[in-house]
Amino acid sequence: MKEIQNGGGRKGCRLLDYIAAVLVFVVIAALGGCGVEKTDGSKIRDLAYEMVEEDAVPEELAEKISEKKAADFKLTYESDKFLYVVRGYGEQETGGYSIQILDFYLTQNAMVFDTNLIGPTKDEKKNAAPSFPYVVVRTKNLEKNVIFQ
Repeated sequence: MKEIQNGGGRKGCRLLDYIAAVLVFVVIAALGGCGVEKTDGSKIRDLAYEMVEEDAVPEELAEKISEKKAADFKLTYESDKFLYVVRGYGEQETGGYSIQILDFYLTQNAMVFDTNLIGPTKDEKKNAAPSFPYVVVRTKNLEKNVIFQ
């Protein structure tokens, strides 16, 4: 009867142990850099901005707005010195809608843009054609994320 030696199997186990240890190290290192940052959402200061009329919107941004305006959308666009913040409310059955900017302020980690869609009053004569209300504001580019509320 021949005896089977299993010497090669031990080397295979060491290799698997080494690979497993390396994988655990890589996963821990990767997760260490991806932690959730605790943010303080309190207002530091109000942000200065200006409303941008439709004919003054940069061409590339105007194209993006045109592509997205049928649905509810939020987007930002950066130029050399400015950040454009856009909030659209999608297709509305009639005209007469406006957008109120409730707040635009800076927190520790972000810029907060809060708007509200205001519908036509009952007494207001409504345009029968659908509308696509959106607002564009321009502000200094602070290189922070924008939070839409």
